[in-house]
Amino acid sequence: MDTLLSLRVLDTVAELKSFGAAAERHSMSPAMVTKHVKHIEARVGARLLNRTSRNVSLTEAGALYLQRMRPLLGGLDEVEAQLSQSVIRPSGTLRVSLPVWMANQAFAKLTAQYKQRCPDVLLELDFNPRPVGLVEDAFDLAIRVSMSLEPGLIARKLGDIQFRLVAAPAWLQQHGHPAGLADLDGAPFLAYTQVARDGRVRLQTEQGPHEIQFHPVLLSSNEALLMHAAMEGMGYSFMPHWLVDGDIAAGRLVHVLPDLVRPSIPLSAVYPDRSFLPAKVRSFLDYLAHSGFPGAGD
Repeated sequence: MDTLLSLRVLDTVAELKSFGAAAERHSMSPAMVTKHVKHIEARVGARLLNRTSRNVSLTEAGALYLQRMRPLLGGLDEVEAQLSQSVIRPSGTLRVSLPVWMANQAFAKLTAQYKQRCPDVLLELDFNPRPVGLVEDAFDLAIRVSMSLEPGLIARKLGDIQFRLVAAPAWLQQHGHPAGLADLDGAPFLAYTQVARDGRVRLQTEQGPHEIQFHPVLLSSNEALLMHAAMEGMGYSFMPHWLVDGDIAAGRLVHVLPDLVRPSIPLSAVYPDRSFLPAKVRSFLDYLAHSGFPGAGD
């Protein structure tokens, strides 16, 4: 069998998690797709896909194999395009993992503008608070607010996300506006589970590091829920500027101590280490970088 074609078919099955969908993309029968996959598994002497009647997923060996093979396939596409003096048109499904708070109108506008530029790319956007494995879960790209990076991944900084300390206007009128950071110790706090579930928040101020010990009253990994809970007067919460600036401007939330509390965290695009990025990934990265995303937030 054509081993190169078999590799491309295996990659498609892993991407779409379906033998039938892969067969449709390659204009062949599902039985032929199965033969191609078995051909590669026989060559490497390992089972690369877990198959059930409802699900197809990579085995540990399959994830490692495709992590090494995808850059080679992408590089071959690049070389063929250069030799034929043509330009690779971004196409295919681009699977992106994103934080929940990015499911908003501002980011939807960016995706619409990108789609106009690259109409042959199908964006599959996964907004999920759980950590995902880029290779294991077949994601091309992840947008992450994180200070750390897993081995084998590359991060491209897109900008900084500014965080606002917010609370409901009526709640502040009832309980009083804090005059300084010391007034926040013991205050009710709506905590993002993966960052400050114990209510302890460390800030860098002009006077140096400062630690606030809030009293957690609600824990969640969903920023939108925490924002709405703050609007209902349950306490303070730190929110990304993209999520709350409209509500602050409309008076539904108050930006508390804006001159004292100004934390920010880098926002990065993360992707597997590879020599050649597929055109669909590179075009999306370049568009985000040149669009001004995520904005200064000031």
